[in-house]
Amino acid sequence: MKPLQQLHTGLVHPRRVRVLAGLIAAWLPQGGKVLDVGCGDGALAAAIAELRPDVQISGLDVLVRPSARIPVVAFDGRTIPHGDGCFDVALLVDVLHHTEAPEALLREARRVARMVVVKDHTLDGWMAGPTLRLMDWVGNASHGVALPYNYRTEAQWREMFAALDLRIEELRGDLGLYPWLADLVFGRRLHLLARLTPEDSA
Repeated sequence: MKPLQQLHTGLVHPRRVRVLAGLIAAWLPQGGKVLDVGCGDGALAAAIAELRPDVQISGLDVLVRPSARIPVVAFDGRTIPHGDGCFDVALLVDVLHHTEAPEALLREARRVARMVVVKDHTLDGWMAGPTLRLMDWVGNASHGVALPYNYRTEAQWREMFAALDLRIEELRGDLGLYPWLADLVFGRRLHLLARLTPEDSA
């Protein structure tokens, strides 16, 4: 599997960061204070900051990497160590499927931010489970990231958002994270990017 991991690091990861940064940057409010929950190496946050130098981004992660490109605070993966409404936006990018209790962490993100952006996987389509497991292992196993493979269908994500009184402002599935040929295998209906706001913020 090492050649696959090298391919991911050299080609897939940089493109993924670039594409997601562009999509998410367009959603951030002017001068916003952003919390990147499960920020990893901080590459995505750094890319967003380059596109949106007006925003302030800090990170949280269970595993704080010495080489992280943004300030990162360690947390337990469940309780966000910040007060209510401290942030304009909370990012949960490919994080919730790594947790045993995604609802709990999403509820925490809702508590601390006025907008929540979720990027995750959708367990929809042919061979979705095995494909997602392979992608997850290649991208994360070498970093010691927990891999519970806690995926959901798009319908189940929508149910979770509704249960937490999070209104879907925008939802995208076709993200273009991979070159067109690779996208036929690893893109399909396997991704979701949602911009959410609490119902009580209307």
